[in-house]
Amino acid sequence: MAQTVWKGYLTFGLISVPVRLFAAARREHVSFHMLHNVCGTRIRQQLYCPHCERTVERSEIVKGYPESKDTFVVVTPEELKAIAPPSERSMDIVQFVHVQEIDPLYFDVSYYALPEEPGRKAYQLLVQTMQKSGYAAIAKVAMHQREYIVLIRPRANGLTLHTIYYPEELNQLAEYGKPGAVEIRPQEVELAERLVENLAAPFEPEKFQDEYRKRVLELIEAKREGKEVRAAPPAKVAPVIDLMEALQKSLAAAGRKPPERAEELQPAKAERKRPAKKKRLAS
Repeated sequence: MAQTVWKGYLTFGLISVPVRLFAAARREHVSFHMLHNVCGTRIRQQLYCPHCERTVERSEIVKGYPESKDTFVVVTPEELKAIAPPSERSMDIVQFVHVQEIDPLYFDVSYYALPEEPGRKAYQLLVQTMQKSGYAAIAKVAMHQREYIVLIRPRANGLTLHTIYYPEELNQLAEYGKPGAVEIRPQEVELAERLVENLAAPFEPEKFQDEYRKRVLELIEAKREGKEVRAAPPAKVAPVIDLMEALQKSLAAAGRKPPERAEELQPAKAERKRPAKKKRLAS
């Protein structure tokens, strides 16, 4: 059974809904252990104090906030618990927003919110109200020794939560969004739009797989059976010299012929053909 990661109340005005949060997703990856290459034994990591020159037990460990290189402010678990905010037990809805107003860059981890038995009616009322209004909710919740902003939205007749980053947690790059002195021709945009339309399709997540994880598992199985391990063929990436030609070849490779009037989209070719047309009309 899934493990509860938070238990408390979701409050909406004077309505309190007892809920539990469960992780909505988890990463699947192949994990490796560190082994001693001499005997193949798994390596153990130990906690070592360089001042006392000995290994220490976890019961001897305390938390310290660094003030300088070798100076720390020691904080106990009891002190941290004493200053925990109300959102540790109560998740108050403070605002309603449209989901499309939030840049996906802010989204972090997703959770399912399930109601306790006494709160099922109030929970379903909130689900149906949000579905009908088209709004999602913003709230705060404290867990794992920090307070998160969360977006709560209706999904599949239930409520899903997404923790979102604070603005100061987003990385800022000075050069981001500055394309430089480049000129994009209208005909290039049109061909690119056709390529996008050709590749457009409804999102079906089950069609996608982690190819690298699959190859790692195949590698492990091959080594277990003593078989030869074959390297994956390198990806062929050629530099784009002629953007129009690359777009036309991309359309053809995607299973769709470039538009018949693609030549008309290239000024140089179009200018060469126009005089020939006039001669035929004159004759």
